[in-house]
Amino acid sequence: MDEAPDIVIIGAGGHASVLIDALRASGDVRTIGAIDADRGRIGRAIFDVPVLGDDTLLPELAASGTRLFAIGVGGTRDNAPRARLFEAAIALGLQPVTIVHPAATISRYAHVGAGAQILAAAVVNASARIGKNVIVNTGAVVEHDCVVGDHAHISTGACLASTVTVGTGAHVGVGAAVRQSIVIGADAVVGAGAVVVKDVAAGAVVTGVPAKEFQK
Repeated sequence: MDEAPDIVIIGAGGHASVLIDALRASGDVRTIGAIDADRGRIGRAIFDVPVLGDDTLLPELAASGTRLFAIGVGGTRDNAPRARLFEAAIALGLQPVTIVHPAATISRYAHVGAGAQILAAAVVNASARIGKNVIVNTGAVVEHDCVVGDHAHISTGACLASTVTVGTGAHVGVGAAVRQSIVIGADAVVGAGAVVVKDVAAGAVVTGVPAKEFQK
């Protein structure tokens, strides 16, 4: 293996390309490599970033001088894979890089946790708290005094009104709207386009306008 990259992207799917673009847009000049569980991607590149190997390469990269990582696996419903990869990298002594696109707006009075990813045109307003390894995706809005738990995903165009609490690992789908003071439980899923006007229990799946629990 050539010289170890400064940052390793864990997961080389479409979300990884967005992260690389955000890093480049911010002027970050550190070297980047990627790994992916799909061995068929080894040897390919995301823009100019090579896919160096599969997930088993991570300990070697850590031992060879790589110090930073970002999770390139997105989440359409289940955020547990992102959480597992994040904790595995931490256990190897790697440090999560927090990625903020320069076109995002973050209040000076907001808190953004380690390894969070705040993408283009997203807004994180005053006194909001974003946990570790959270995605606030393109154009999403996290209003003032919201709390977003670790490993959660606020999808593209979703809007959290003020004082919303989103539990660990929860997923708020594309274009969803969540009324002020709502609590969304851990690992819950809010479907795309849903309008949430009542609290959502941990592990529940809600869809529709107004959002109701999905019954299998």
